[in-house]
Amino acid sequence: MGEPIVKERPVSYSYTEQVQMVTSPDLNGYGRLFGGRLMEWIDVVAGIVARRHSGCKVTTAMVDTLCFRAPAYPNDTVVLAGKVTRVGTTSMEVCVRTMVEDLNGIKRTINKAYLVLVALDDDEKPTKVPGLILETDEDRMEWELGEKRGKLREERRKINAG
Repeated sequence: MGEPIVKERPVSYSYTEQVQMVTSPDLNGYGRLFGGRLMEWIDVVAGIVARRHSGCKVTTAMVDTLCFRAPAYPNDTVVLAGKVTRVGTTSMEVCVRTMVEDLNGIKRTINKAYLVLVALDDDEKPTKVPGLILETDEDRMEWELGEKRGKLREERRKINAG
């Protein structure tokens, strides 16, 4: 592992989808998808996206935003779609959008999360990641918003350090 051989990768290179069906072990006391289970699924998808982009082991450094918009219920098909939205020297911001897919194929977003993951070398020290090739207007918009989220994360780190 160590230094990535690739200098840049497009957003589409590491795009990942995972599909789950909500079953009884996934439910909370109110009969809806347990938020903790969804967070686990989100973290797995984000980890796969970051591994694919970096070509390295990764660790989750921060769950920056996790916005629950709507519930999922038993037997719902849940689709988690993850992509890299911004990269730093050793870190990657990954967005994971969670949707419920109806039987007619229509998907509605129930959650959107941003996570920061760090690439690790064989000694589990942070290592450089490839740059990100922005392919669409949406990719460029996410990058710009990612810069703003990064500045907010830095401010929160300063506030929480004291």
